[in-house]
Amino acid sequence: MDGAERLRSGPAAAVRDPRLFEEFYRRHVDAVMRFVARRVDDPHTAADLTAEIFLAVLDSAHSYRPRLGSETAWLYGIARNVVSSERRRVAREAERDLRFSGRRLLEADDIARIEDRLDAESPGRRALAALASLPEGEQAVMELIAVDQLTVTEAAAALGIRQVTARVRLHRARKALREEADVKAPETDPAAPQAGPTSPTGAGTPDPSLLHVARGGARA
Repeated sequence: MDGAERLRSGPAAAVRDPRLFEEFYRRHVDAVMRFVARRVDDPHTAADLTAEIFLAVLDSAHSYRPRLGSETAWLYGIARNVVSSERRRVAREAERDLRFSGRRLLEADDIARIEDRLDAESPGRRALAALASLPEGEQAVMELIAVDQLTVTEAAAALGIRQVTARVRLHRARKALREEADVKAPETDPAAPQAGPTSPTGAGTPDPSLLHVARGGARA
């Protein structure tokens, strides 16, 4: 099998061949790390979750369907489940110190590299925080489309829902965000920057990419 064939073979073939899996990992690790960095702000947690996502690929490779979206979109679906599971695990812990037991050690260079990634993705974390007021289903669709830049089709595949359901949730989320932005807009100074859905404190300029989606700029 030549290199072009290997790249076309997808996750199912990758999990059967260590060389292909390494190629798959290298092909997607940056995108997965960016996804995680938009949701956590600790380098150790980011490294652990990224590793867990690729481990989860071993169990989920059979579920990938190219016609439903890209490998990245499929990985984002896995990543959402891993991150959600971690949040539930942390919430259940009686002793916060348990979070650090058994954690693999990171080299100083690893920590610095991940911290740079976390800093770069801090606008994404603020955008996600601003979506917290939305119902869970609508929030999930908006996360993947507005923040992670998936198409509606890919977001539906990542969430395991029908495209029409994703579109309905997206429409409702856009409407709620527009209404929230209108409520928060300053009334006394028309020239003042308007608060938007990416500003958790209700102050500052709204994130242009999020407002673009809220106004109907999502890709099919």
